Amino acid sequence: MKDWKIRQEMYHRLNNDFKDNLDDKDVQVREGTIIEDCVDYIQKPKDLTGWMYPAKSYVVALCYATWLSEDFDEDFLGLLNDPDLLYGNDPYFVTYDDSKDMYDTIIERLGLPLPMTGVVPDIKNYYLDEFMLNKPK
Repeated sequence: MKDWKIRQEMYHRLNNDFKDNLDDKDVQVREGTIIEDCVDYIQKPKDLTGWMYPAKSYVVALCYATWLSEDFDEDFLGLLNDPDLLYGNDPYFVTYDDSKDMYDTIIERLGLPLPMTGVVPDIKNYYLDEFMLNKPK
């Protein structure tokens, strides 16, 4: 098993309370505005974006694939094609092969790595925790 998957598995076994209960959130499912919603996640302050799916799923997947490829020397597209990239915690996540046009359009529009603005710093903090990459305080 790959190191990043072992770390992710350990994190989730130790933190059973993580899985988001989307029934408890103000979730918006907006299929026709995915690109615009992804841009909002990057450009707007995090308290203005809310939970817009599936855009949130695309942004998190792109962040994770980018950072895992850097931190664990993994293939970016291979990561985006891993159905367990987000540990099964996101019902709106789709792999790259299942949504190439959407991923390519988002990447073309926002570039990679995604800028550290909007919700991306929060995603990064969670990523660092999940993969146990935070330095002890």
